Amino acid sequence: MKRKLGINASCIPDLTESDALEKIKTAGFESVFADTFDVKTACIMREKCEKLGLSFDFLHAPYTHINDIWCSGLDYLEVRNGIKSSIDSAAAAGVPIVVVHVSQGWFPPQICDLGFARFDGIVEYAISKGIKVAFENLRKFGNHAAIMERYEKISEVGFCYDCGHENCYTETVDFLSIYGKRTFCMHISDNPGRDRKDMLKDTDYHLLPFDGNIDYADMMTRIEKSGYTGSLTLEVMKENVYKEMSDDDFLGTAYERILKISNYE
Repeated sequence: MKRKLGINASCIPDLTESDALEKIKTAGFESVFADTFDVKTACIMREKCEKLGLSFDFLHAPYTHINDIWCSGLDYLEVRNGIKSSIDSAAAAGVPIVVVHVSQGWFPPQICDLGFARFDGIVEYAISKGIKVAFENLRKFGNHAAIMERYEKISEVGFCYDCGHENCYTETVDFLSIYGKRTFCMHISDNPGRDRKDMLKDTDYHLLPFDGNIDYADMMTRIEKSGYTGSLTLEVMKENVYKEMSDDDFLGTAYERILKISNYE
């Protein structure tokens, strides 16, 4: 099936997300997502996307201190308020989905009733604003599964599939077979998989597709079986490996790679 091909607006480190939009459109992309949780910025981006003919698919909520959600005390307020700001921004800009992390790192705090109650408040707030919440897969399948099960009867709560995370964190878990019908959006990148010499090393490098070892033909077969009909969206970064490339060359290559993936269907 014909799908929109998208990319993260933050893919060019030297440009603001808004300033990158024109280059993204010129490269051939049809959709974007952003990491902003500022209402004014989101609305400016939405206006610019409309002028360029880009679909503004979702926002990614802040996650740096997401583990505080599961801990006693008031430290959780910073990340909770950041997520709510992302929801406010999405509502103001007419962006339908906000992506949220459940926990962070290999050794996050134990999930608990306190944390669930805080996520309940976030979900309720999103629904009141007309926004869907997509929980992204990361290192701890059990934590993610508990959240997904908690809200399985709520149609406004779904899944953000990250193939890179699946490959380098949880290679034995086929997330699309489990949550495919609840998938709202996705992140596509590449990496070399789990480091067998240092199992705690983070190899989530956000490489361009085909620069790691992910089997995209298999991924697309699983996507087709899942029934997902949304955009195929890259989450890649020009920094480090690709820093010597021009912005236009990087985006052009990125588009060629995601187009190749789309042709596996």
